[in-house]
Amino acid sequence: QVHVQESGGGLVQPGGSMRLSCTASGSGFSINVMGWYRQAPGKQRELIAAITGSGLTNYADSVKGRFTISGDNARNTIYLQMTNLKPEDTALYICITSTADDHDYLGQGTQVTVSS
Repeated sequence: QVHVQESGGGLVQPGGSMRLSCTASGSGFSINVMGWYRQAPGKQRELIAAITGSGLTNYADSVKGRFTISGDNARNTIYLQMTNLKPEDTALYICITSTADDHDYLGQGTQVTVSS
């Protein structure tokens, strides 16, 4: 069993920055990919960024150029650095960990609110 825990959300003004963290813990697992979804009220869940163990990254067009995903393999931790935040970035940000045995684990999510 893998436990996924996010942290770092909160309230930020438009144009501001914020960093989210996500750590996967447990025993006997190997990670293929970690990433971030976001879920806004009334909208479909959107995969916005992902990173492989070798450091390959991918971004949704909606965040490309503003968000940066990075990882620390030794700590099974990823980060999402968000800049130039917009009100439309307001959402519950959920971390996903995909393991080598084809299981996906989601965290509870951390709320990001962009408002003046």
